[in-house]
Amino acid sequence: MNTAKQRIEQLRVRMKQEGIDYYIVPTADFHHSEYVNDYFKVREFLSGFTGSNGTLVISADEAGLWTDGRYFVQAERELEGSDIVLYRMGEENVPKIEEYLGKNVKEGQTIGFDGRVVSASFGKEIAKAVKDKNVKLVYDTDMVDALWQERPKLPAGKLWIVPEALCGETVSQKLAKVREKMAEEKAEHLLISKLDDIMWLYNIRGNDIDCNPVALSYAFISMDEAVLFVQKKAVTEEVAAYLKKNGIVCKDYDEIVPFIQQYTLKGKIWCAVTDINYLLYQLAAERGELVEKANPTELLKAVKNLVELENIRKYYLLDSVVLTKFLFWVKEHIGKEPLDEYGLAVKLDAMRSEIEGFLDISFDTISAYGANAAMMHYEATQTQSAQLKPEGLYLVDSGGQYLGATTDVTRTIALGSISDEIKKHFSKTVCGMLRLAETKFLSGCTGRNLDIMARQPLWECYMDYKCGTGHGIGYILNVHEGPHSVRCQYNAKITETELAAGMIVSDEPGVYIKGSHGIRIENILEIVNEVKNSDGQFMGFRHLTYVPIDLDVIDTRYMEPSDIKKLNNYHALVYQKLEPYFEGAEKEKLREATRAVG
Repeated sequence: MNTAKQRIEQLRVRMKQEGIDYYIVPTADFHHSEYVNDYFKVREFLSGFTGSNGTLVISADEAGLWTDGRYFVQAERELEGSDIVLYRMGEENVPKIEEYLGKNVKEGQTIGFDGRVVSASFGKEIAKAVKDKNVKLVYDTDMVDALWQERPKLPAGKLWIVPEALCGETVSQKLAKVREKMAEEKAEHLLISKLDDIMWLYNIRGNDIDCNPVALSYAFISMDEAVLFVQKKAVTEEVAAYLKKNGIVCKDYDEIVPFIQQYTLKGKIWCAVTDINYLLYQLAAERGELVEKANPTELLKAVKNLVELENIRKYYLLDSVVLTKFLFWVKEHIGKEPLDEYGLAVKLDAMRSEIEGFLDISFDTISAYGANAAMMHYEATQTQSAQLKPEGLYLVDSGGQYLGATTDVTRTIALGSISDEIKKHFSKTVCGMLRLAETKFLSGCTGRNLDIMARQPLWECYMDYKCGTGHGIGYILNVHEGPHSVRCQYNAKITETELAAGMIVSDEPGVYIKGSHGIRIENILEIVNEVKNSDGQFMGFRHLTYVPIDLDVIDTRYMEPSDIKKLNNYHALVYQKLEPYFEGAEKEKLREATRAVG
């Protein structure tokens, strides 16, 4: 029997014993993190689907997996033979999970989930969908734990302190800003569950999620108290002294529930329903009035200070040098020696690790050849890795964690002969990336106002990509960071965030043709103030990424004269920035790779 089938059948036996008719398994830890430690990969354990986003809903009659457009191709492959129905989120006639439950759950039935791994917002949607059916919600049990015989242990990596010279702001300065926001909302208390927000606020980092320097933790802030809940074995003597010096009370991670139950609340408590888990939300709601808004730390964290920006610019340049040299190496060695996806990912990671201040990669390197690149988050492994040939396209999406930045960049290059269709797709993608990067806009705009600049060249060909165009990036933190983004889809549940000077954002349009090829060109941009006049404050972008765009895949027939000018201007800038780091034959390659076209 298929492993996923077997495990789901075992769960169904337990569900029947416990009187649960539907059981929901999201991809989440207790903090609704995007990436999770192996301990929390319950959905992957049950279904075999390894993507970073997906929710499994199991009943006696059906098991369904919901995931987004980044993973449609991957999910089809990984769910094969499991009898799990793939629900392609956002596609026509595909119900949302809450709609599916509202339609299928019968009067008086029971829905179960582990309330620690379901966000408050999702839990509320579930409750709302079945509110007229006398349905019971059971959210205090992890029903899979007993089935997972060799479950990894809960992580508890050591905390470390960000050097003061790299922070730009002290903990007391950050707490003052947070409390100012709390006062504006008339909130006496703030409960933070979002890990990168906590790390940023207290100027510390952890090691509990691969590639994401965060620690499993909670923070509780009042007008005169700051508390950190973290596993005691993660706290070194140095960190304990640092926390005490900064007036931060340290409590054990597991004390969060009794703390909320016993704390004397003097007023409103602020918590972000998209981040806090359903169990804690219910406990807080029982104690007093809630302010249900995004954490004030999220926006404060997104606008980088001058020290952060200085370090970010430095490391993006060094990172660009390494990626450029790697791509030159691939071009030179293809067809001359065996190259495979996994081996190239290992090589790039090793090259990046030689940069002074390197800590880790910022996510698992996506090294994808040919049709594999059509899967947006494809990951080659040592046992499953395609051999590259001197033909077609190779895509690499990668980044690093440094003592001063978190980087992210994607390039797609030709390894040999390619079709005219691929050249068209590539050229249009480049046009979109550069058009967004060159856009001037008025203060007050959000990413949704600007997304069309990146998509328009593809939309003119009746093509699109099933993901956003841009995301924020952390500072020695998560590679994906909000609250700002660049995406075209309207979502009434999401409060759009104005783009502000000091934010950084990715610019990554692409083309993904199942079974054929994938193209993504990703630069990271710094948002800056431009001209201010009687019409208001105008804003723009500055490139942080300086990596050549492969001219072997460019066909200027598919570009407007203004697009060709943008490409040439960008390459002139790339050469200017990178030239000091190249010598001899490599410098000649750089000059050729950034030559003017058209």
